[in-house]
Amino acid sequence: MRLRQGSLAVLALSLAACSGAGKYVWVNDLPAVSAAADEYHIRAGDFVSIIVFQQDAMSAKARVRSDGKMSFPILGDITVRGMRPADVKAQLEKRLKEYVLTPNVTVSIEDTQPIEVSVLGEVARPGIFTLKANASMAQALASAGGMTDFANRDRIFVIRAPKRIRFTYEGIVRGDGRSATFLLESGDLIVVE
Repeated sequence: MRLRQGSLAVLALSLAACSGAGKYVWVNDLPAVSAAADEYHIRAGDFVSIIVFQQDAMSAKARVRSDGKMSFPILGDITVRGMRPADVKAQLEKRLKEYVLTPNVTVSIEDTQPIEVSVLGEVARPGIFTLKANASMAQALASAGGMTDFANRDRIFVIRAPKRIRFTYEGIVRGDGRSATFLLESGDLIVVE
């Protein structure tokens, strides 16, 4: 609990530094993200299922360890953290050709590790919130109880080092442009001025 309170104190100081427009980039001005880059990337704590078609002994289900690896029959430990399921599939199919004539691998995420974001400023309940992976700005603001009557609806920021990304409330609720597809990451700081 003290760690969280200390974290909130540090975040409050960050919030004070955010007052005033300062340097920022509008969410719609961020570089376009390819569909592949926008896909989910496996993280430590995710529960991953890997099935090799007609090779039950080579299939595995496991939680990704903190070192980013999981155990896989025959191949031993494989690194999956930071990879898309499609990338893991391609890697395994290539490596399994030594053991299976034409391996057909399916990789799925059965359970994702939640993310933690901090929401500060003019919201009903500032704090640190645990959200599902790939949460949106609207979900984070709702978790914080919404914005107060004093909130500036054109000055909502996500601080993700080294960037400070600016949103409008209207863009978030309407799902306009990149506001609709912007996904939060663990460690993001949301500031509503």
